[in-house]
Amino acid sequence: MKSFVKEFKEFISKGNVMDMAVGVIIGGAFTAIVTSLVNDIIMPLLSLLTGGLDFSELCIKFGEGEEAASLNYGAFIAAVINFLLIALVIFIIIKAINKMPKKKKEEEAPTTKECPFCHETISIKATKCPHCISELPTEE
Repeated sequence: MKSFVKEFKEFISKGNVMDMAVGVIIGGAFTAIVTSLVNDIIMPLLSLLTGGLDFSELCIKFGEGEEAASLNYGAFIAAVINFLLIALVIFIIIKAINKMPKKKKEEEAPTTKECPFCHETISIKATKCPHCISELPTEE
C-alpha cells in the first residue's frame, strides 16, 4: 500500500498533472464567463433582433399544466452558442500561439572532435591523440 501512495504522490506532483489541473480550473472559470456573455448579452441582443423572442423560454410542452414534460430547445440553442464561442476563442488563442516565434535551442559547444590523422573521436581538449599518439595541431 505504501508503494501505491508513493507512486500516486509522484504522479500528482509531476508538472503535467499540475498544468492540467490549472487548465481545468481556468477552463471552468472561462466557461462561466462565456455562459454569462451568451445569457446576459448575446441572447438579449438576439431577442431584440427577433422582436422580443426569449430563446431560454423556447420549448415544446407535452401535456397541460406546470407538471407537464417539456422539450427546452431554447436552452439547447444557448448551449450551442456557448460552445461555438468557446471554440472560437480557443481557435484564436491557438492561432496566436502558433504565430509566436519559437525559441531556438542554443547550440551546445562540442565536447569532442575528430583526430585529423586517425579519424577517431577524441576530447576537444586533447593535445595528443590517445589512439595514434599523434601531436594535434593547436586551434586558435
